[in-house]
Amino acid sequence: MKKIGILFGMENTFPNAFIERVNSKGENGIMAEAVTIDKVIQADPSEYAVIIDRISQDVPFYRAYLKNAALSGTAVINNPFWWSADEKFFNNALAEKIGVPVPKTVLLPSKQRPDNTSETSFRNLAFPMAWEEIFQYVGFPAYMKPHDGGGWKSVYRVVNPQDMWHKHEETGQLVMMLQEEIVFTDYFRCYCIGQKDVLIMPYEPRNPHHLRYAAEMKATGDEGEKLLATIKDYTLKLNIALGYDFNTVEFAVRDGIPIAIDFCNPAPDADIYSVGRDNFEWVVEAAANMAIERAKSQVPGKTNLTWGTFVSDALKAAAPDPAPVLSAKEVKVKTVTPKKASKSAEVKPVEIEEPAPKVPTKKAAATKAPAAKSKLKKS
Repeated sequence: MKKIGILFGMENTFPNAFIERVNSKGENGIMAEAVTIDKVIQADPSEYAVIIDRISQDVPFYRAYLKNAALSGTAVINNPFWWSADEKFFNNALAEKIGVPVPKTVLLPSKQRPDNTSETSFRNLAFPMAWEEIFQYVGFPAYMKPHDGGGWKSVYRVVNPQDMWHKHEETGQLVMMLQEEIVFTDYFRCYCIGQKDVLIMPYEPRNPHHLRYAAEMKATGDEGEKLLATIKDYTLKLNIALGYDFNTVEFAVRDGIPIAIDFCNPAPDADIYSVGRDNFEWVVEAAANMAIERAKSQVPGKTNLTWGTFVSDALKAAAPDPAPVLSAKEVKVKTVTPKKASKSAEVKPVEIEEPAPKVPTKKAAATKAPAAKSKLKKS
């Protein structure tokens, strides 16, 4: 019997519906249940062939449990190792590399230094940074948000440099990114499951949470059909590159071009009361089919994780070319007897005194407003 487990927290509607849907299909030798953890011993396999992870982003204990389970053959969805490494700023850079449009975005150092660091820890950070160039590239208005955040937490709309510096004071040790504002005519949220099934949903992020899916697509006719085809293509490209089997991607459409706004949601909202009954039905069915497929292909004791093309292509590029195989006749071995070192050849170690580090600035805050002569003061 192969078990499919789902690991979840506060949500109720999706986990129960998922379990019921898998079990209702009557697949021989496969059943689903809520994950139960009574102990976690290093390198011990879990009892699950597949685990759908809906909560480890908030519970580090669960993330460690899932990595241990994956090591012994559990197909964890989504890959806990990649999920631990992934973040939104990197995703934007990757999207640009694979030809998916994204807003202009830059990374900002945290307002407060991380714990257990000092000014010396930031000797490589210029002070002041090239703020004129940064602001000219992004433009205003803009959005400032955590580079690895989610759930619309700590997101600020800023209208000029002074507004940004003022709001940046509230961000503490968060590493933020400054992102171009996209004024859109259409907005979509897309489920992507198993890197092949895509559901495109009109979405209005400015509505109250329970009404965000109560939106209609504005583009029509051939323009609308072309737009939907492009969005599906971009959604698949992003998830295949990242290696996510359960994710959502958001697009803002400007001048007919879908621009990827957010595509790092490996535990996306799937509650029936927010996504709506029809969308909920699609997600439950697609997730159940994917989990069953993964359970059938799962090989106990082997690695059954999904890795994106970014990682797999990098590994292929780094792999050395296989050495040519030589026959016994082609291999020649020359034996050399080492000579004894003379006393005059002995080398005494040289003591080197390490110079004191040079600290480029005595200033602590990397985001302090520029000097009075700066052009930014006049804006």
